[in-house]
Order: sequence, then structure tokens, then C-alpha cells
Amino acid sequence: MKNGLIILIVLWIGMLLAACSNDAENSNVSSDDSEESVEIESVEIERSNSISGEADRTTEPEVSDSQEESGSSQEEEIVESDRKIIYTADLQIEVKNYQQTLNTIQSQVANRGGYVVDSNMQGYAENDSTTGQVTVRIPQDQFREFIQIVEDGSSKVLESSISGQDVTEEFIDLESRLKSREVVEERLLSFMEQAEKTEDLLTISADLAEVQGEIEEIKGRMNYLQNRTDLATVTIYMEENNVTISGMSEGELNTWEKTKQQFLNSINFLLAVFSGIFVFFIGNMPVLILLGVIVVIGFFVYRRIRKNNQNG
Repeated sequence: MKNGLIILIVLWIGMLLAACSNDAENSNVSSDDSEESVEIESVEIERSNSISGEADRTTEPEVSDSQEESGSSQEEEIVESDRKIIYTADLQIEVKNYQQTLNTIQSQVANRGGYVVDSNMQGYAENDSTTGQVTVRIPQDQFREFIQIVEDGSSKVLESSISGQDVTEEFIDLESRLKSREVVEERLLSFMEQAEKTEDLLTISADLAEVQGEIEEIKGRMNYLQNRTDLATVTIYMEENNVTISGMSEGELNTWEKTKQQFLNSINFLLAVFSGIFVFFIGNMPVLILLGVIVVIGFFVYRRIRKNNQNG
């Protein structure tokens, strides 16, 4: 009996040990399998992430490039549309009639919504010519057409120049400065409402006056630039060139007038001669009578002396 029990106990212990060893092996295998599956999954995830990352890297530059291009094009369009340029033009022309050309220029300026800034002229008596200049302001979208009209209406264009000054950056800088100063003004006004001490009110008032002065200065400069960019400045120098034949003007070429004038001059000359003769004889008649008597007496004395000489 004792030997049988011992054998049973040994068999039971052996079965327990075998079962434990099988469970351990199974757990090791399962753990190994799970670790392998985890590693495979992680590898696959890394691959998918790498693939997606590469795809993102390949697609993102295209999207960013397109966005940058569209953004840059929009900025260029905005910059071109909002660009502030001051245009000035100088013209030197020859005209046949100074006053007529000046009247035409003034009417063209008024029709285009511009105005004359300055006008002066000088006349020369020795050659009967006129020179001068006129400065006008023309809306920027019409000043090139105006220049073309002036050049077409002249007899000769001696000089023509157009220049532009880009003040866009200065205008944008003034706008940003104005916004910042207005923000400071609002803060100072709110501080003034909340201030209770007189010293604080005086300090805030001084700062507020300084800021408001800067705001007015900025606005004045912006208004000046806006006016200069809205209206272009054109200065026109004009020289009157009268074409004459043989150095004579048009009035001197009238033959009938010249003939009539010459005839009247001849009559006046004859009248002057006869008048002079008449005045000479009438005015000197006593002297002439005396001279006549002397001549007659001398003639008779001469005849008698001659006759006596012949008889002797």
C-alpha cells in the first residue's frame, strides 16, 4: 500500500510538472507571437507613416507654392492698384498764335476737371513775338491724353519729358503711423476719463495734445500726397513763331495800302514844295523887289556904258 501511494504521488507530481512546463512553453510562445505581431504592426505603422509623410512632403510644397504664387499675385495686383505715383511733365513747344493756343489749353484743362496753377508771358517789340509758360494740374488718368493734344496743336515740339515719383511706401508708412497714433489717442482719452487727480489730468492732457498734433501732421502729409497723385502737374513753355516773307509782316504785304500811302506821300511832298515856294516869294517880296530894281538899274547902266564904248 505504501509503495502504491508513493507511486501515485510521484505520478501526480510529474503530471503537475509537465502541465506547468506546457503552460510556460505556451505562454512563451504566445508572448513571442504577440511581440512579433506588435513589432510587425509597429513596422507597418512606421511604413504607413513614412509613406504618408512622404506624400505629405510631396504634396505640401505644391500646395504651399501654389498658395504663395496666388498670394504673391494678389499682393502684386493690390500693390499695382493702390500704387501712389506723382507724375510731372515738361513741354516746350512752338506755336503760331500764343493767345489762341493759351485759350485752347485753358479750355482743355477746364473740360477735364483740372485747373491752371500759374501763367505768365513776355512780349518782344523788335520782332513782334510772344513767349510764356503755363502750369496746369490734370487728373492722372487724363494727363497723357492732354499732353498729346497739346503736342498735336503746336507747330513744333522742342522738348518733352515725363517723370514719376513712387510714394507708395511713404503713404503706407503714414497710414500705419496714423493708426498707431489713433490707438494711443483713444487710450489717453480713456485714461483722462478715469483720472481723478489734477496732476494726472494735466499730464494726460499734454500727452494727448502732442499725439493729436502728430495725427494732424500725418493727415496733412497724406492729403498732400493724395492730391499730388490724383492730379498730375504739366508745365508748358510756349514760343510764338510768326513766319514772314522777306522779313516783312503780313500787314506790310498789302500792295493797295502801300500804293495809296505812297500816292498820299507824293501829294503831300508837292504841296509842301509849292507851299515853300509861295512862302519864300511872298515872305521875301520886299527884298526881291529891291534886288529887282538894283538888277534893272545895273542892266541899263551896263548898256549905256557899252554903247558909249562903241561910239567912242
